[in-house]
Amino acid sequence: MKEKLKFQNKNNINYLLFKNHFDKFLAIIIFLILSPIFLLVSLLVFLNFGYPIFFIQDRPGYKNKIFKIFKFKTMKDFYDEKGKILSDNLRINKFGRWLRSTSLDELPELINIIKGEMSFIGPRPLLKEYLEYYSDEEITRHNVKPGITGLAQINGRNLLSWEERFKLDIYYKDNLSFRLDLIIIFKTILIVLKKEGISAKGNVTMYPFKRSKN
Repeated sequence: MKEKLKFQNKNNINYLLFKNHFDKFLAIIIFLILSPIFLLVSLLVFLNFGYPIFFIQDRPGYKNKIFKIFKFKTMKDFYDEKGKILSDNLRINKFGRWLRSTSLDELPELINIIKGEMSFIGPRPLLKEYLEYYSDEEITRHNVKPGITGLAQINGRNLLSWEERFKLDIYYKDNLSFRLDLIIIFKTILIVLKKEGISAKGNVTMYPFKRSKN
């Protein structure tokens, strides 16, 4: 991936440097403030799904570097007779759906922000298996750190097509600014309160991304 960040001006580059430091500082403060909620949700997840309480998975981050994302588990580990894990619809329960609808399952991603692997705002980190399916333009979404929320999340979330999501991710990467981040934060709060766009039709979250390999 040879493309450089296409910011509109030097102010955006300065904002990126500020954002990287501010994200870590803010994540530490929020983690400390929300620690009682973190502990309560941890207990509820353990009672509903057992140990481990975290869903941990490899995801590609900034410049395609693989990191382990942390989330609270929202599904049970159910397998068929052949040892293959069952579909999401058969493994999620009422508590898991509530956890997703409130976005509390994303709370452990504060750990990823503190470690410098993620940002509060940016393209969502997707499966590493998707890397081989991106076009040359789409893969540039990894030219900024992945985020807990982003443009796609405030414009339809899991109801968008993959192509629509990638266009929004690329727009964000090319137009990163403090003003844009403020808009995304404000709209994210409204969407979480309204519980909009949580599931794609026929899926618990988003349907898998597949296309011919490049």
